Amino acid sequence: MIDLAGKKIILASQSPRRKELLANLDIPFEVRVKGTDESFPSELPVEDVAYFLAKKKAMAFMEELEEDTLLITADTVVIVRGKVLNKPRNREEALEMLRLLSGTSHQVCTGVAFAYQGKVYADIDAAQVYFRTLEQAEMEYYVDRYRPYDKAGAYGIQEWIGYVGVEKIEGSFYTVMGLPVHLVYRWVRRLIVSHR
Repeated sequence: MIDLAGKKIILASQSPRRKELLANLDIPFEVRVKGTDESFPSELPVEDVAYFLAKKKAMAFMEELEEDTLLITADTVVIVRGKVLNKPRNREEALEMLRLLSGTSHQVCTGVAFAYQGKVYADIDAAQVYFRTLEQAEMEYYVDRYRPYDKAGAYGIQEWIGYVGVEKIEGSFYTVMGLPVHLVYRWVRRLIVSHR
């Protein structure tokens, strides 16, 4: 348990999954969001994109943070065959992403960044997810019923498609869900304790 007396934690994310996961760490927090540009340099290695974007989101808040405030940002990307899959813009794009994931494995990278006392710290975690071959009707059912337009790779592992499609995960389930809670806990503890 972390003693957060006199400290304020802000989660800069609209994601209900991230809110749920952070709350389950028994860390009190408030949510503050700001629209940030999620573009990244084309020459950036795909494994570094989530790290880069999480840090970029944290930097956007730097000038407005108080001394006793720790800000947490995160970004998740799905990587399949060397290609980054972000959030689908429409039904066709969601179905195309699921077709790419079907019957193969992909990497999910979640970057987390922490802005505290004038500095930004960042980390990243990765997991390998294995999907069985999905039927077209299953993909259409999932997209039409769950509308995964706010999810990298067009799927939520904690939803129906994860129940029926995921055969194996190597790494943290929570990283795939969108917040590597083991890293968050470690960093919050390190930053708060070391700055007492």
